[in-house]
Amino acid sequence: MKSLCTFLVVAAGWVALPNFSVAAEQPNIMVFLVDDMGMMDTSVPFLTDEAGNPKRYPLNDYYRTPAMERLAAQGIRFNQFYAMSVCSPTRVSIMTGQNAARHRTTNWINPRQDNAGKNGAPNWNWAGLKEGDVTLPDVLRGRGYTTIHVGKGHFGPEGHEGAEPLNLGFDVNVAGAAFGAPGSYYAEKNYGAGTKRAHHAVPGLEKYHGSDTFLTEALTIEAKQRVTETVDQDKPFYLYFSHYAVHAPFDSDPRFADHYKDSGKPANAQAFATLIEGMDKSLGDMLDHLNELGVAENTLVFFLGDNGSDAPLGHQHEVACAAPLRGKKGAHYDGGMRVPLIAAWAKPNPDNTLQQSLSIPAGAIQHQVASVEDLFPTLTQLTAADVPESHVVDGAPLQTLLTGQTDADRPQQFLMHYPHGPHRSNYFTVWRDGDWKVIYHALPETKTTGGFLQFSDGNYELFNLADDPFESTNLAKSRPQVLQRMMQGLIEALQQHDAVYPVDDAGNAVVPQLP
Repeated sequence: MKSLCTFLVVAAGWVALPNFSVAAEQPNIMVFLVDDMGMMDTSVPFLTDEAGNPKRYPLNDYYRTPAMERLAAQGIRFNQFYAMSVCSPTRVSIMTGQNAARHRTTNWINPRQDNAGKNGAPNWNWAGLKEGDVTLPDVLRGRGYTTIHVGKGHFGPEGHEGAEPLNLGFDVNVAGAAFGAPGSYYAEKNYGAGTKRAHHAVPGLEKYHGSDTFLTEALTIEAKQRVTETVDQDKPFYLYFSHYAVHAPFDSDPRFADHYKDSGKPANAQAFATLIEGMDKSLGDMLDHLNELGVAENTLVFFLGDNGSDAPLGHQHEVACAAPLRGKKGAHYDGGMRVPLIAAWAKPNPDNTLQQSLSIPAGAIQHQVASVEDLFPTLTQLTAADVPESHVVDGAPLQTLLTGQTDADRPQQFLMHYPHGPHRSNYFTVWRDGDWKVIYHALPETKTTGGFLQFSDGNYELFNLADDPFESTNLAKSRPQVLQRMMQGLIEALQQHDAVYPVDDAGNAVVPQLP
């Protein structure tokens, strides 16, 4: 099973390549990562009806994402793709191919102080990634890639190696730092420099200060420039384009504000929508730029979010922010951890040799479960990158799923472990196996952000996502045998990943128990 039997990417060790062009032989790669974007924050319908056809919901008609529509039309979208419910765990999983329970960066990283929480796992990995860790950009660099980081980093706190992406395998870093939220999206406010949010001022963009260049646009200009420089050198590139959007503060992007002024939504929800549309324009601009450079046919694009939606549209545990999914960013429900994934060649051409090696169908929808830890093995396999034999990889390559096929041998499992609080959900573990999902609340009496009880009926929630995809009916008491089996799987998965646990007030580890 995926989470109980670790996938190992075996290699003969590091190989130094001579300095020759591999641009014609290796695909360019763009991972386009959007902060706090869930599966419903788009005009692209990811959910489907009983026949498997796309089904639109009201939020799909509220948001405007034509570039995402363009990308989805020429590639495949995943509608059961999972991320961790907060940002840093997902980002480290993309970099390493490991589940957060294994790499132990199980919470978002507060850049200035350890934020394990009152009863949080004391030995979690607050320091995040460090120099010398095996990372995706580092192994791709070993295959001749120029590795480019643009946007949000959030891989480690201030004063630690992970705060600087250049320490983690990237050749170029534009605007990446220890923090996750920008000081401001406005160049008029110097992206936070000189304001009360100066500790989150976006670095390296001083030439835009005082202009009217929205942060999303400035990052796009920078990304285009770095890609152009690499293409001019006839080298393949790995672009990790990690937008600060659509993370709070919800600064309205004036380019798109008129599109939502008559929506009837609150001002902050309208601003959130402008951030979505600005991010989407960036995607379209990048696709156009790749085409103008003549490298679009050789460039593979992965578009995804890093956790569930943070749309300011309602209660964090109800069907509101990500409707019809329940919950939002930070929550233990699927609205907190289901994210969009679209994979496509930037310009499809069935005669292209690289595309023939990975034929992605147009307008397809993949229904199988996958997660962010799968990107690392997918891209290292695709590029024949050498990964140290000692590096454990929890993810599995997506190649079969990317071609639109089903993979009967692939386990339909996902583990989300959050031994922290207070947040929108506290001290919880989620285990999905097939159609079933179990949630274990280690300290259910602890109130969440906002002062809510996250769950008032014991330690367990159980849902059948085939019959109840929006998690409305807890079956923990009515299906005791299933609960027992699912909790056994959850416990074994945590053990296999060598997970850390929250503690009670006496400092004792709170380990999940069978009902």
